Amino acid sequence: MKEGKKILRDAWNSHDGPIVLATSDETGVPNAIYATFARLLDNERIVVADNYFHKTRANINRGSKGSVLFLTKEQKSYQAKGSIEYLTAGPIYEDMRQWVDPKHPRIAAAVLSVDEFYSGAERLI
Repeated sequence: MKEGKKILRDAWNSHDGPIVLATSDETGVPNAIYATFARLLDNERIVVADNYFHKTRANINRGSKGSVLFLTKEQKSYQAKGSIEYLTAGPIYEDMRQWVDPKHPRIAAAVLSVDEFYSGAERLI
């Protein structure tokens, strides 16, 4: 598992542009959004700032699992999947408020705990 976390960290450190965060509603209907404010936390969790979530926030609050899709500078795609925690207080939330431009609402920090990590069909974690 340590090698997998290194692969996640190395891929994330080369990510380029916005990420796609996907969730699903209670009937399984997917919802995907672009997010520009996202960070890797401790090599196993990805923090995405909730600036303008609507359906995504509702899905997370209903217990939806999620995925984060991103491209690297080399145009290689990666997808992380796992459970999502929605934080409106605490150290992770306060940290997110520091790195997100204050012109955005910074409502909450959505934290994806990475259970699975893929590059294409290849499972890396």
